[in-house]
Amino acid sequence: MAEDAKRLAIIAAHGSMDAAYPPMILSTAALALDMEAAIFFTFFGLQILKKGNADKLKVVPVANPAMPMSIPNLVGALPGMTAMATGMMNGWMRKSNVAKLSELLDLAVEGGVRMIACQMTMDVMGIKKEELIDGIEIGGAATFLNFASQNAITLAF
Repeated sequence: MAEDAKRLAIIAAHGSMDAAYPPMILSTAALALDMEAAIFFTFFGLQILKKGNADKLKVVPVANPAMPMSIPNLVGALPGMTAMATGMMNGWMRKSNVAKLSELLDLAVEGGVRMIACQMTMDVMGIKKEELIDGIEIGGAATFLNFASQNAITLAF
């Protein structure tokens, strides 16, 4: 990391459990390193911000080639396979003492990570601010780009 890079800018565009953990872990780690951090939640990434939703996110095995066991798409589409994959990942996280997504989300908000919900996506998907957790800001792409353009390490999930 360049010494002068003291910002982390993350785009969270996916609402599955396996895609929600990296932005939460990286943004809270950035706080521990005295970095500024912002996460731009767009499209299905907004699911992470819905009240009471963080710990209900799922892992979908269909078309997920990185699953630890090879699950053909036909089998992955069977009823119960998403619940099985989600339960498996929850078990791994508990066994490894990894905080729940809701806990990481609380840490990020309380620690000062800028949580930016995409206004355009909210409009497109009919999501109201009242449906989202407290402590977030509503902004557009320009809001995020202004933050990211100021010497930030930028990642997308």
